Amino acid sequence: MKPLPPFPTGDVHDFDFLMGEWTCVNRKLKQRLVGSDNWDVFTSRMRCQPYLGGLSNVEETVFERGFSGMALRLFDVAQRRWSIHWIDSRNGVLTPPVHGGFTGDHGRFYGEDTEGGRPVQVVFHWLRQGTDRASWEQAFSLDGETWETNWVMEFTRAA
Repeated sequence: MKPLPPFPTGDVHDFDFLMGEWTCVNRKLKQRLVGSDNWDVFTSRMRCQPYLGGLSNVEETVFERGFSGMALRLFDVAQRRWSIHWIDSRNGVLTPPVHGGFTGDHGRFYGEDTEGGRPVQVVFHWLRQGTDRASWEQAFSLDGETWETNWVMEFTRAA
């Protein structure tokens, strides 16, 4: 497997745009890394709050599919990058983090995990779209060269 690219750096204010409450449309591949194009579409509600003066934030998402999840984001001041950890109510396991930051409105975060017992590289893509819209995508790779987007979330700020 090709090594991960260098982790992007960012700023402690990278996720300030995400604070508050959001509604979301999710598109998630029903089967990952098998060449499928069969998507499950469902909604969720998300709330994000800052902690430690903005050095961390916690996002809790409640999915209409009957489960919830939580992202814990931590900013490393010395390395100037974020680590993002995920846990959900289906298994209660904290996943390995992805690391990175934003350049302008584009955030990129890389890490390693497993999918179906196989090691995968993971990339998160964030896109800030003004003050009331944002998007997030997750993609996996088995070789570090070919990437499959397997989850897309389109956020709209809740009224």
